[in-house]
Amino acid sequence: MKQMSHLDDIPSTPGKFKPYFHRTRWQSSLAKLAFWSLVFVGLIFIFFYRSPLSSNPDPTRRSLRTYSWGGPAWEKRVRSSARVRTRHGFSVLVTGAAGFVGTHVSAALKRRGDGVLGLDNFNDYYDPSLKRARQALLERSGVFVVEGDINDAALLKKLFEVVPFTHVMHLAAQAGVRYAMENPSSYVHSNIAGLVNLLEVCKSANPQPAIVWASSSSVYGLNTKVPFSEKHRTDQPASLYAATKKAGEEIAHTYNHIYGLSLTGLRFFTVYGPWGRPDMAYFFFTRDMLKGKTISIFEGVNHGTVARDFTYIDDIVKGCLGALDTAEKSTGSGGKKRGAAQLRVFNLGNTSPVPVTDLVSILERLLKVKAKRNIMKLPRNGDVQFTHANISSAQRELGYKPTTDLQTGLKKFARWYLGYYNGGKKASS
Repeated sequence: MKQMSHLDDIPSTPGKFKPYFHRTRWQSSLAKLAFWSLVFVGLIFIFFYRSPLSSNPDPTRRSLRTYSWGGPAWEKRVRSSARVRTRHGFSVLVTGAAGFVGTHVSAALKRRGDGVLGLDNFNDYYDPSLKRARQALLERSGVFVVEGDINDAALLKKLFEVVPFTHVMHLAAQAGVRYAMENPSSYVHSNIAGLVNLLEVCKSANPQPAIVWASSSSVYGLNTKVPFSEKHRTDQPASLYAATKKAGEEIAHTYNHIYGLSLTGLRFFTVYGPWGRPDMAYFFFTRDMLKGKTISIFEGVNHGTVARDFTYIDDIVKGCLGALDTAEKSTGSGGKKRGAAQLRVFNLGNTSPVPVTDLVSILERLLKVKAKRNIMKLPRNGDVQFTHANISSAQRELGYKPTTDLQTGLKKFARWYLGYYNGGKKASS
């Protein structure tokens, strides 16, 4: 109700009344005032909450705007997109389908014959036009992306009524470590409330789907043991983003334990590649280098190296599909657990941490420009100095084996970037 707070400043009467007014006239005036006040409040409510032209800058609400969904034509598109094309294929609901990983995973599932339905709220954490371009890409391959929010329980229930999904690939989330310092509530809204809402709908679905969802390597936080193993401590997050992802893992445990939902969490390690996220360093380094702008490169304590386990998008997709293929069925029915259900978590990384300075050097060669470097101390904004994945569990259980080194992956990204942005001229942000 923040938009209506200014109504508190309106006086209860529009002016001073003379003391000799007749009592009946006073009551009549008061009744009129009450009537028109109600009309005014009603108009304000309609304007702010019903008008399609209204805007709300609060990022925790922007994704809750009213979406147009439902009806025979809409249901037909949903069924067609989710229709399985192979004998043993899955019907998969992919949340965050217009996101970086979501787009690639959706396309890969569709290519192999699975039924795929996307869901995305197209919020403006970064340029929505990039998300719309990804949506168009998916539409051409036969994937319908429903515009809606994971916090919209009515929409999720309707989707499960129309399609008995066998699997959910939950990739929708508020991403980014640094943005959490500016807008913490958006992380709670998406990564915690949104996850709970999705699991609530899934637990009551019949049959219950198996769920694979995106956690993050950020959960390792201040852990100093390397490489990071799923057996290591994850109770010392360095950012609110990491804390919400860790909370998600505990919530997943709860729904698995109580309701028999099959849940697999994937801890992604610095995913990069074509159609990537503009808030990632490799992406905005490329943009700024092409524009001749100075880029800030962080270093750790005592000039320590900042390194990341950069993982190419195609390798991540293979891990996601491996998780779906090995996910066991949920054991609940109608919200009641019938037996023990599968609960897993895996690292999906490249196992080859690369210093950020080396990343910049590779980009310099690929883009044929010299970077203007500004070396800075690593700020206390939730970023950690290094990440390094132990992927032995994923290799053993998912058949996961990354094959793309940073040089090769960045070459593919640079080719896409230069083509998409026409030499950087379209990259305004």
